[in-house]
Amino acid sequence: MTVTPTIRVQREDFDLQTEVDRLSKGKSGIGAVVTFSGLCRDEGGILSALELEHYPGMAEAEMTRIGELAIERFGLNGLTAIHRFGEIAAGENIVLVVAAAPHRQAAFDGANFVMDFLKTSAPFWKKEHGKDGRSGEWVSAKDTDDKARDRWK
Repeated sequence: MTVTPTIRVQREDFDLQTEVDRLSKGKSGIGAVVTFSGLCRDEGGILSALELEHYPGMAEAEMTRIGELAIERFGLNGLTAIHRFGEIAAGENIVLVVAAAPHRQAAFDGANFVMDFLKTSAPFWKKEHGKDGRSGEWVSAKDTDDKARDRWK
């Protein structure tokens, strides 16, 4: 059976339970479902929102490539990855990864793998907006994200 990742880049919010149900309900062989939901932090009360931009077409293609690698490497029964764009208020959802596998470790590893590569390889950019009304700079990539990704090599 060929497993194809479900990939979406969208402005609107998502519902975690709806996405878990879409991926796992009535499907044979699934023994574990792991979810990761990334939220917009308020950075200690100074951030009101993040502005997320992406490279349309390229973002979906890279997310699909990452998802296919995870499915193959960890033997996943299903994978959903959703990344939002636009202005996202503190506390709101930014990203969701749902990995389904026969066993828990494969599901955990698959979700971690996808997030580590999404953070470093998919063409998304973040700009901070402060509660004081000022727009910050575009957020630079972090060395810690590269190190997290490199552990999978």
